[in-house]
Amino acid sequence: MCLAVPMKITKIDGFQCTCEAKGIEREVSLFMLQHETVEPGDHILVHVGYAIQKVSEQDAADSWAMFDEILAAQS
Repeated sequence: MCLAVPMKITKIDGFQCTCEAKGIEREVSLFMLQHETVEPGDHILVHVGYAIQKVSEQDAADSWAMFDEILAAQS
């Protein structure tokens, strides 16, 4: 099973960007989205260091709510 994590783009430099989610920052490749218009403030799904899809802010929030719910149930 694969997992993609929703993150918010904070800075773009060519095909590299800095993303943030829940206070964690990561460097992410935008190479797979090179034909998509992305800019700081956009949300993307990140899988093993690559942005694989642009998503809405609501979809990102819904995903994090579901992740939080799953983690809370395991405690």
